[in-house]
Amino acid sequence: MVKSRETIISLLESCRSMRELKQIQGYMTITALAKEIIPLSRLLDFCTNPISGDLNYALSLFLRIDQPTVFIWNSMIKAFSASARPAEAIALYRDMQSKGHKPDNFTFPFVLRSCAAISNRRLCGCVHSCVARSGYASDIYVATSLISGYAACGDLESAEEVFEEMPRRNVVSWTAMVTGYAGAGRLSDAARLLREMGVAGVEPNELTMASFLAACAQARDLSMGRCAVGRVLRLGLGSNPALAAAVISMYARGGSLSTSRKVFDITPQRSAGPWNAMISAYSLCKSWSQVMKLFREMRAHGVAPDKVTVLTLLRTCAQRGELEFGEAVHAYLEKTGYDQETQVKTSLSQVYAKAGDAGGALRVFQSLRKKDVVAWTGMISGLGSHGRGEEAMVLFEKMMEEGVPPDDVAFVAVLSACSHSGLVEDGRRYFDAMNSHGISPSLQHYGCLVDLLSRAGRIKEAEKLVESMPSKPNIAIWSAILSGCRNHDEDGQRLGRRVAELSPLGSGIYALLSHVHAAGGRWDTVHSLWDLMKQKKIEKLVAVSRNSWRLKPAESPRLITG
Repeated sequence: MVKSRETIISLLESCRSMRELKQIQGYMTITALAKEIIPLSRLLDFCTNPISGDLNYALSLFLRIDQPTVFIWNSMIKAFSASARPAEAIALYRDMQSKGHKPDNFTFPFVLRSCAAISNRRLCGCVHSCVARSGYASDIYVATSLISGYAACGDLESAEEVFEEMPRRNVVSWTAMVTGYAGAGRLSDAARLLREMGVAGVEPNELTMASFLAACAQARDLSMGRCAVGRVLRLGLGSNPALAAAVISMYARGGSLSTSRKVFDITPQRSAGPWNAMISAYSLCKSWSQVMKLFREMRAHGVAPDKVTVLTLLRTCAQRGELEFGEAVHAYLEKTGYDQETQVKTSLSQVYAKAGDAGGALRVFQSLRKKDVVAWTGMISGLGSHGRGEEAMVLFEKMMEEGVPPDDVAFVAVLSACSHSGLVEDGRRYFDAMNSHGISPSLQHYGCLVDLLSRAGRIKEAEKLVESMPSKPNIAIWSAILSGCRNHDEDGQRLGRRVAELSPLGSGIYALLSHVHAAGGRWDTVHSLWDLMKQKKIEKLVAVSRNSWRLKPAESPRLITG
């Protein structure tokens, strides 16, 4: 029986799985419907759905279309821009233009979202030029996307220019600019814009206020945060769960955990957001038992933990460094299926590494079906911190063999691994290889190499490297050299005099200087340094025993798996 076009479209709209979709597509292929735009676009719509679709399958279908319309190009660009593959959205945008199709006011926001995702300022500027040539510069949604794109790339000056040139603005435009300031830590500018927004007669919405509260939290500015809370209440948004979560986080980061708890307790609609914010607040303040207690309460109230909850628990496990605690969370993840998430497994691997179980970390890592640069870097760092530098290097090489390019953090991990294992020549080789990967060494990379040379006793070589640095060395780099001077008295005295001229000096530097002079038997100098610390009211660092973190019977992690 020949199915009509309307029937096929109806079947596509009611489709629930890729298996069903492929059956419908099979029928379309043997009829003329396979070439009709509307059924074809519905087919792609399902394939590009982030929940039930398959992006690779969508791309294979798209590549077989002889003459895709702008609408179909936009569907594909939108799908990739919202995925973990934003660079492919940009590649499609370029391909679209090369084949003679003109982007429209729907294309540009998706492309700009991709520019923001990969923080490509130059590309954002190129898209802006194309927007201007196409006549969409005054389109409110395109202009707002430009503001968000520039802000995400760290170019607030260009974002401000676009904002000022907009002929009309809506709440989304204002929010994009407030969010840009908030993300850059420019709290006073965000506050100024909120005031201007009120003067312009535009009321902020929950996203505007959530961004501003996040900026207050980042700045740990409780005074400004309280003003923002008052504004939220005057706007009648006090019962909004997302804003409640933002307020809880703001008070916690500002050092007022008790106020965070009060806000949490009076929040009427406690979805996962407020629960996650309060759990995160306790984790931030190292109230370990409260983290687990609240997690149990969350489940008892019938609120399903989400990915944010799970990652917060794993962060808590890593901070505690307790293997039993981590294993209990691991059991919960296996029971709920969250252990299949790449980001979750990466964090779980780091939990085992921080707890001293490098073998457990490696087993979790190897079970990952898809390993991104973050997963590889975490495992390289974990092996390095346990003195397994050669294994870390093997993993670094394997990462590149599998087509995953290292980023600046991956190089920090492998350099640190070389440092912990005394692999001087290998460390130098990786440091020199950074430029071939398009990465300029930062202070952190120089610090790793200085630490490596200093640990190996090559003090003069380390000092020469410091003097060749393009930027001024910080206290951390001088500390690395001083740490290696304990058995090199002459170098220690000379460098100690140089470091003593730097300001300000923390207790860590004073401790290192004391060790250097003590190793040379200069006890008068050591006592002078201690007296100087007392005069400047600099407290000595207090060591914390891992035994003090052991769980009490009432805090048993096994309770979370029930």
